[in-house]
Amino acid sequence: MKADPKGVMTGAYFIDGDHACAEGAIAAGCRFVAGYPITPSTEIVERIAERFPLIGGMFIQMEDEIASSIAIQGAVWAGKKAMTVTSGPGFSLMMEHLGLAAMTETPCVFVDVQRAGPSTGLPTLPAQGDMMQARWGSHGDYAIIALCPNSPQEAFDLAIKAFNLAEQYRVPVLLMLDECVGHMTERVVIPPADQIEITPRRYWDGPQEGFLLFKAGKDLVPPIVKAGDGYNIHVTGLTHDERGYPVMTPAAQEKLVRRLVDKIRKNADAIVEYKEDQVEGAEIVVVSYGITSRVAIPALEQARKEGMKVGHLRLITAWPFPSKRIRELSTKVKGFVVPEINYGQMVREVERCVAGRSRVRLVPHGGGSVHDPKDIYAAIAGVRKG
Repeated sequence: MKADPKGVMTGAYFIDGDHACAEGAIAAGCRFVAGYPITPSTEIVERIAERFPLIGGMFIQMEDEIASSIAIQGAVWAGKKAMTVTSGPGFSLMMEHLGLAAMTETPCVFVDVQRAGPSTGLPTLPAQGDMMQARWGSHGDYAIIALCPNSPQEAFDLAIKAFNLAEQYRVPVLLMLDECVGHMTERVVIPPADQIEITPRRYWDGPQEGFLLFKAGKDLVPPIVKAGDGYNIHVTGLTHDERGYPVMTPAAQEKLVRRLVDKIRKNADAIVEYKEDQVEGAEIVVVSYGITSRVAIPALEQARKEGMKVGHLRLITAWPFPSKRIRELSTKVKGFVVPEINYGQMVREVERCVAGRSRVRLVPHGGGSVHDPKDIYAAIAGVRKG
């Protein structure tokens, strides 16, 4: 395998989702990764450690996940595209720095290859138990973006998208794999570098005098500069004004945090992505994501063979949640079936959006394996019977 001058290894390969994620990050322009080995995400940083010396990147194995999640933010302010990679307990340790990245509007990517928990749990086996933590794990009010690939190809594609969204909205973006997607090997097609759409960093190109690091335009996203370029910037996790200086007042809190939330909420229509299959005219819609979206296919096929009108809505963007589409469907369908490898997380968002207009049936799974498609089929049949 030979990389082009931009580090992109163009061609078709049989690689697992972790390796595909690493290649997607490289293709997106990531050149700094800090991480600490933890199953089942380790293969990502192993690939990065192998590839980065050949393309001018830097990988640092830090002493722990806390150090990793702050190192990438320093790298961003030094001008690099940066990422950290973890799973399970490591993801929990990173939550304070996820909030810091949101508060300081530091564009970076957190990759979480989910495994069964809580605590050490089942380190080498799958789960989808970090979905609410991804959205609400840090304290306070903020907004992030989280993407859910269901194949190695999407691990590559969505890694690129994660970096693009991070740069576009100056926000931390989470890439939520699960162990199955991380470890399955499939064909992954990597296009030439000149065919990969890359969102550049939103650098300020105006005068240094009077520059305000956190002054946003109409899209609510401010430009950024590099430390050391003469702009005398101040970056803090404290509530701050447009200069970046701490201001300890309710008015400052309202102005800043409202914008941090609104820059995602008000752009949700442009951010949210999902895929539908036979949703129009359906009586029942299965809502799924990650590996569970593939496990649900035999159940959907069996139900359709028996004459049931069943659609499938797959979340690609988990956060922000596609609330508008679920609300719209809730006025047309009899019910929703939500299989998750947890005891009920994203199903709560479905219930919130449905608001009692139709039925919602969770198909829970504690982790360690994927669902038996028969259980998903049984839930579809149960909702149909009422």
